[in-house]
Amino acid sequence: MSATAMDLPDDSDLACTCSAVRGAARRLTQYYDDALRETGLKVTQYGLLANIASLDRPTVTDLADRLAMDRTTLTRNLAPLRQAGWVELDAGPDRRSRSVVLTPAGRRTLAAARPLWLRAETSLRQRAGTDLTAALHDVLVQTVTALDGR
Repeated sequence: MSATAMDLPDDSDLACTCSAVRGAARRLTQYYDDALRETGLKVTQYGLLANIASLDRPTVTDLADRLAMDRTTLTRNLAPLRQAGWVELDAGPDRRSRSVVLTPAGRRTLAAARPLWLRAETSLRQRAGTDLTAALHDVLVQTVTALDGR
């Protein structure tokens, strides 16, 4: 056995951080999806619409960068929003880029979803506690920062 392998703890003593975060993310996603159900949006779609609205005509690349997502995945996630008539792709600032635009229907859907999302967010913070939710946000940011080597 190599020295490196001997220095590692027995994996039966370790909980998988990724599995714990993914399990929590699945449960949180269900919670927000239930809250948004009447709008026809999933929380992931709500997040996309909210980011598009806040950026005002972002390019696909800019939106992907903001969401820490590759362009191919973003394009695939935008497809149902385009099919629903909530977003459109327009010419971007140069001939090689495309801008993502919220349609009037998309703005109405986002406006209808925002109070439902806010109610769910407020309820979660009340149930878990504002200190815990703030700490969770901080831990997640610090974890990603550590992984990015900053």
